[in-house]
Amino acid sequence: MKILVAVKQVPDTATQVKISADPKAIETAGVTWIVSPYDEFALEEALRIKEKRGQGEVVAVTMGPDRAKEALRSCLAMGADRAVHVNDPALAGADTLVTARALAAVIKQEGPALVLFGRQAIDDDMGAVAAQVAEVLGWPCASWIMEEAVDADAKSIRVGRQVEGGLEVFDLPLPAIVSAQKGLNEPRYPTLKGIMGAKKKEIKDVKAADLGVATEPQLTLTKLEALPPRAPGRIIQGDVPTAVKELVRALREDAKAI
Repeated sequence: MKILVAVKQVPDTATQVKISADPKAIETAGVTWIVSPYDEFALEEALRIKEKRGQGEVVAVTMGPDRAKEALRSCLAMGADRAVHVNDPALAGADTLVTARALAAVIKQEGPALVLFGRQAIDDDMGAVAAQVAEVLGWPCASWIMEEAVDADAKSIRVGRQVEGGLEVFDLPLPAIVSAQKGLNEPRYPTLKGIMGAKKKEIKDVKAADLGVATEPQLTLTKLEALPPRAPGRIIQGDVPTAVKELVRALREDAKAI
């Protein structure tokens, strides 16, 4: 059973992101890059499925510049068998739909039985690509899954996602696409053996022309803006009755909150 895992390289959550001189981009100097955490849940689940079945192949795929190979090396160190890197400057301004079409083309070439995504990337929080890939391919899709079970014949997958007061369960025919939520598993740490072995594993570079996809986005980024500085808090003085009256007045007249 072949399983493909889509990952994205994103700034570390501890990195202080700053807007560059180009208002459409962030300043990349000094940024630590990581695999988006939700994608790690997806990769871990793919590895567990392979290990449980005792056979199969896990392929990591990403789209991004040269530095995105670091994310693929991390996936290979965790246990992925090989990787595909969609690396083309023509795709630098890709929106989610262009990205989805490129990934869908890779999926068609690879022919996996199952594709796993993280529920969303933590940089833009769009959470749109998995569903868009499923739409392009005409495959069933389930998002934010908390558990999964592939049947013995690899013909279907049962997934569960959390809803208020319980778990919503779906049976999907394979091939299918699912996106992983926190709580699905606990991602493993790469071992020294895995890190050394990752250097020998294949990372295949592909271009937009190899996939036959258009590179013109329909959604364009015009400008990034930093959040405005937060106004300082206000302490209301006086006895309780007076302070309560002033608080209600401030909420109603100043903040327009009530």
